[in-house]
Amino acid sequence: MRSVVYPGSFDPITNGHSDLIARASRLYDRVVVAVARDSAKDPTFSADERVDLVRSVCEQMRNVEVVCFSGLLVDFARSAQVHVIMRGLRAVSDFEYEFQLAGMNRRMAPDIETLFLTPAEQYAYISSSLVKQIARLGGDVSAFVAPSVHAALRQRFG
Repeated sequence: MRSVVYPGSFDPITNGHSDLIARASRLYDRVVVAVARDSAKDPTFSADERVDLVRSVCEQMRNVEVVCFSGLLVDFARSAQVHVIMRGLRAVSDFEYEFQLAGMNRRMAPDIETLFLTPAEQYAYISSSLVKQIARLGGDVSAFVAPSVHAALRQRFG
């Protein structure tokens, strides 16, 4: 079975994330969306809330599993029996950081490959940080996130 892991904080999951998950679900037999419990970021939603939101967005994708993980991604990937890590690249500015991460992961786990996908053009500018900032300031983010995520943001920010 061909499997891929798509890690992230998903705080919150955006249409860009879900686009990549849907595309990966057509390329792989099993897609593991790994929600990072440990994050350098100060999350708006708890890890359990983020898992629930991702599940709500991906419920129609039968070959997608959503789990929470802690620790090193390569250790998680091995425990999940996955040998490909998928990362999204929105812009050239993402590349340097993602390239560095891929190199470090390869050094720690030479048996695990990194695959880069770019989102559809209409999602290339969307980021969780921008979505949260717009929602926090009372803006409409319905074009950037699924309805369940939009509702959660409205509830969180009023």
